[in-house]
Amino acid sequence: MKLLITGAGGFIGARLARALLARERLAGQRIDQTVLTDQVPLPPDLARDPRVDARIGPLLELCPGFAADRFDGVFHLASAVSGECEADFELGLRSNLDTTRALLDALRGGVTAGAPVPRLVFSSSVAVFGPDPSSPLPARVDDTTLPAPQTSYGTHKLMCEYLIADYTRKGFIDGRSARLMTVTVRPGRPNGAASSFFSGIIREPLAGVESICPVGPDVSHPLTSPARTVDGLIAVYEASREALGGRLALNLPAVNARVSDMLDALEAVAGREVRNRVRFVPDPVIAGIVANWPAGATATRAARLGLHPDDDFAAIIRQYIDDQRASPDGSAALAGLPANGGSA
Repeated sequence: MKLLITGAGGFIGARLARALLARERLAGQRIDQTVLTDQVPLPPDLARDPRVDARIGPLLELCPGFAADRFDGVFHLASAVSGECEADFELGLRSNLDTTRALLDALRGGVTAGAPVPRLVFSSSVAVFGPDPSSPLPARVDDTTLPAPQTSYGTHKLMCEYLIADYTRKGFIDGRSARLMTVTVRPGRPNGAASSFFSGIIREPLAGVESICPVGPDVSHPLTSPARTVDGLIAVYEASREALGGRLALNLPAVNARVSDMLDALEAVAGREVRNRVRFVPDPVIAGIVANWPAGATATRAARLGLHPDDDFAAIIRQYIDDQRASPDGSAALAGLPANGGSA
């Protein structure tokens, strides 16, 4: 099969690409060709892999050429993130809506010309849910909760879900949308997502650096690890339409935790000194965005596919520590961790 991953230079995209290259098979088919796209260079290990066809540049410009590729499978992860979309309305529209439609039209063009109908997984988001006066958010959103996004990012994701459902109905793709929870702990520098602090309040203290938390300790949110996210994307791809059970968009599993729970877990894993590197400084812009997101989520349909959340938030922290210990460049990321900290 010929596989496409958009946004493959990103944290989740690169991790997904590595997992699929290691598996060599997807949904019972051997992966013969892997096309990875991003507007930034791929990580070195992916760029030098002879099985990878790297296509670097704005996805909107790359899409017209995809009609001739005859892809069997697609993971569409590329997007502008929440904070970027609020700060630059045009960027969000171009990166999320325009690019997704261009990708879908390229795939449609291939099918019209005789290519097989490709299976596509779209990385949607829990941000499709938001409070609406006519339909208040429940304590935990589920697969049947009415989406009512209150951010541009969430609006874009929901519109793309509907596009994918309609292109599927018309027979141009076999689409499904996985609603990702907030993934933490992301390594490296903070990105433009409003949710970036959910990683920062863990990542920076473990590196020995002070971290600013822009929201209060009682703020709750659904969280997940990188490993569970990749497992979820693959499982949603491999699921039959019958197993999906109707609607093509579903929640992925999450650990529902308050900021204070996250810091309690950090202290349990790494010690009080590490926890004390987090300082609360309110940011009304970030707090306003986060206030329009769900405080928790459930994933009944994903559970029927065999997907489950991490055991607890401490397990997510330990996964990050283990990943950094296994990374050639990970020592600096754990510079603030006591010698006996982070044991399994």
